[in-house]
Amino acid sequence: MTLNTSQVSYYMTQRKKGITQHISAMKAGISVRSGRRIEKGEWAKNSVRHWRTRKDPLEAVWDSMLVPLLKERPALTPTTLLEMLQDKYPGQYPNSLRRTMQRRVREWKLQYGAEQEVMFRQRHQPGLRGLSDFTELKGVVVTIAGKLLAHKLYHFRLEWSHWSWMRVVLGGESFSALAEGLQEALGQLGGVPVEHKTDSLRAAWKQQGEDGRRELTERYAALCQHYGMQGVHNNAGRGHENGSVESAHGHLKRRICQALILRGSNDFSTIEEYQAFITQQVMRHNRNNQDLVKEERLHLKPLPLRRSADYDE
Repeated sequence: MTLNTSQVSYYMTQRKKGITQHISAMKAGISVRSGRRIEKGEWAKNSVRHWRTRKDPLEAVWDSMLVPLLKERPALTPTTLLEMLQDKYPGQYPNSLRRTMQRRVREWKLQYGAEQEVMFRQRHQPGLRGLSDFTELKGVVVTIAGKLLAHKLYHFRLEWSHWSWMRVVLGGESFSALAEGLQEALGQLGGVPVEHKTDSLRAAWKQQGEDGRRELTERYAALCQHYGMQGVHNNAGRGHENGSVESAHGHLKRRICQALILRGSNDFSTIEEYQAFITQQVMRHNRNNQDLVKEERLHLKPLPLRRSADYDE
């Protein structure tokens, strides 16, 4: 196995701290056998590689910009850092560097921080289903001109391509909030799925009889009919059946929280500025799925000529 000087140095540093051979070798990215050779002095100097096989694409920013950011804000992820570089230096750091960034951050965090959670995504039938739900940024305090903003986020998501839309909601989970958010999302999407699924929102569903059977409220039924969608819902007590959108909350909220960390402040001048910030993060998410989104749009039904009413009576 070819070793480099940083691996040898890091391995010996760990061993001097009393770390076992196995753990030290694992952290240094070498085999236990190579670790034994290092300790016995049997590794040959000419086997140590002092050069890179290619130029380090992050050389100009790693030590000067990225490492200080990781030290100051260790919760930042490789994707966030790469997107920051893409915004700051257009055209210089393409998406093809994603794995390089992931590897460099992983190696850095192996020594200085914890590795981050890995997300796995599902795939479904294109054009079939959109999902709506309301969520919150738990543990995150957002202020407008210094004053606490009590709010929720309406979240629409296509089940197949994961195209998303979010809207800041100041009240509760009302029909107005659902209808306004859904219609805005469909307008931005430019098409309509066959089904629209929610959990058992009171704004959309009403219980009929002791058997727990649920029916669409009149206004929600009219909204679905206006857009030619079939309204479906989770079984009572089984909110996890809306998992595609609920699991997506974690992904998008993590992206929003990362952007807030990078921004350095959770205070916004106006609600409109905060909404624009949320929209920017959602659109960035959608761009990462643009090939799938483009394909799914081919399976969507056309929008009606006008919006439906989205007010509360």
